[in-house]
Amino acid sequence: MRVMLDTNILISALFFPSTATWKFFSVLSNTSNVVLCEYITTELKRVAQKKFANREAVVDAFLEEFPYTLVQTRYAEDIETAPYIRDSKDSPILATAIAENVDVLVSGDKDFLVLDIHKPRIMNMSDFINEYGKTCS
Repeated sequence: MRVMLDTNILISALFFPSTATWKFFSVLSNTSNVVLCEYITTELKRVAQKKFANREAVVDAFLEEFPYTLVQTRYAEDIETAPYIRDSKDSPILATAIAENVDVLVSGDKDFLVLDIHKPRIMNMSDFINEYGKTCS
């Protein structure tokens, strides 16, 4: 199963680790192939630099060690055919997830979570754990 992680999931894991994020990443590693796009990795670095000064090395180490497939972000032509999302800054992520045939997009962003689309399924960490955690227990 191909799973894309939104930037807020990565920020939670890196800077606010909890039992929930550890469980999520455990389930993720047992069930999925993670896909990240350039837009997400760039946004992750930008947010870390802005909000977590002097912690950029944590992001760099994570991106070097964490197993994921990096895909090219889809822009203009794919965004026009992607479903409408309120925050236009999220459009490249949604367009890329659709173009890359991602099965699940995991996000804590309400703009993603309210979308009514079939694929990718959009879930928060808790829903992902509840649905897929049973298969890896």
